Amino acid sequence: MTTLQSVIKAAPASEDPLPAAAPAVSAKTWLAVVGATLGAFMAVLNIQIVNASLADIQGGIGAGIDDGGWISTSYLIAEIVVIPLSGWLAQVFSVRIYLLTNATLFLVFSAACALAQNLPQMIALRAIQGFTGGVLIPMAFTLIITLLPKAKQPIGLAMFAISATFAPAIGPTIGGYLTESFGWEYVFYVNIVPGAIMITMLFFSLEATPMKLSQLAEGDWAGIITMAIGLAALQTVLEEGNKDDWFGSPFIVRLAVIAAVALALFLAIELTARKPLLNLRILLRRNFGFGVLANFLLGVSLYGSVYVLPVYLSRIQGYNSEQIGMVLAWTGLPQLMLIPLVPRLMKRFDPRLVIGVGFTLFGGSNFLNIYMTNDYAADQLFWPNVVRALGQALVFAPLSSVATSGMEAENAGSASALFNMMRNLGGAIGIAALQTLLTKREQYHSNILMQSVSMFEQATRTRLDQLTQYFMSHGVIDRVDAVHHAYVAIGKIIQKQAFILGFSDTFYLLGVSQIVALIAALMLTKPDRLDGGGAH
Repeated sequence: MTTLQSVIKAAPASEDPLPAAAPAVSAKTWLAVVGATLGAFMAVLNIQIVNASLADIQGGIGAGIDDGGWISTSYLIAEIVVIPLSGWLAQVFSVRIYLLTNATLFLVFSAACALAQNLPQMIALRAIQGFTGGVLIPMAFTLIITLLPKAKQPIGLAMFAISATFAPAIGPTIGGYLTESFGWEYVFYVNIVPGAIMITMLFFSLEATPMKLSQLAEGDWAGIITMAIGLAALQTVLEEGNKDDWFGSPFIVRLAVIAAVALALFLAIELTARKPLLNLRILLRRNFGFGVLANFLLGVSLYGSVYVLPVYLSRIQGYNSEQIGMVLAWTGLPQLMLIPLVPRLMKRFDPRLVIGVGFTLFGGSNFLNIYMTNDYAADQLFWPNVVRALGQALVFAPLSSVATSGMEAENAGSASALFNMMRNLGGAIGIAALQTLLTKREQYHSNILMQSVSMFEQATRTRLDQLTQYFMSHGVIDRVDAVHHAYVAIGKIIQKQAFILGFSDTFYLLGVSQIVALIAALMLTKPDRLDGGGAH
């Protein structure tokens, strides 16, 4: 730190002669930040944009329903593995070379995914796309907290919030529209134009620095290997567990053991290594530790709600991908109006207050959906989605700013990796928990409803007679067959109602997760002034 910066940092705020003075930020620096955040937006978008079109992609490449899930899983596994590696690899190959190389490869493999002919090809291409795209997320965050002075970081973090919270929300909308209008291939082709813009911006803005290939030999390879194995195994368990009956499956049990052992070894290695891959000790800092916890829970609800809503609208309301996208658009569009105002709110109010209001709105939006009925569709979801969008927009930038306030440059890579990895991991754990909860609660509600549907009840016998007459008047000649159809119809009605009640329960869980996140946010301490002139 320079002498001038030391004096500014040490001086009391009341004696600061120029509190509003901040280092000027060059156009080249802004170009690098904008280019990097555009890359992060595309990387996050490619998780949800594909999920919205998964059924069409499965049909296009001849994949089964069960195996087709690996189209998303392979991307997520590669992405979550590379995020913690990016800080170190950027030092080895230099930020410019590392970012430009991965941005270019991301573009190439995005186009290659559209040309995949079968499932194995798609899985391999998606894994490489995820590995290269995953680099763009933490690198954008790192550039914001290292290149920008503290006074300008709220603006950079607000831009990054568009990728972290707006991209998952708008992904199904874009994916549904492209699939219905042009075909599933265009959910991959859509990356080409913004990707080319991103590469151009990074090419002309990032300074060339020498590579440090000698650091490859000094790398924390034991930590890298155990982390990669542990995270890959854990992500697979979370993605496949509900489908395979969790620990009733020997495959899931083996992977869970591998994940537990590998991640335990990783923690031991990182806490004892001379040059660890990640400095885990920064988690002991109050603001960063509670900030990461709140961010983890943000990921649970952020990705969890994006999972639950499309499943509900498809299974219960019969919406196609484009209709689902239009409903989810209202979880994203209001963010575009509010996010640019968040830096001003952070200057005017305590950022912890902004975070608290954001988590309160986000949690409240989920509680608005806990009394769902058979008619609960697009109109009823409008206001909960708008409230959710406002809450998401208020949370991310101030939470990131408070959590990383005072973070040293040498720890920026670890902070970026941990902050972004934990949000993605929260999403994976949240989706797995919601899948299991939905299955179990549907069974529970189905059993409860079945107990009230008895042949001893006059209402049940009357309904059976009505349905029997309906089927006989619509082509079923034999009365025995008509009665059978009536029983099946009642069974489907009960199952549908049980699912609706199960979906209501999932939103209750999401709301609770945001209450816990709010409690974690209340544990944050007030950071150094966010509109001062000191750079990190």
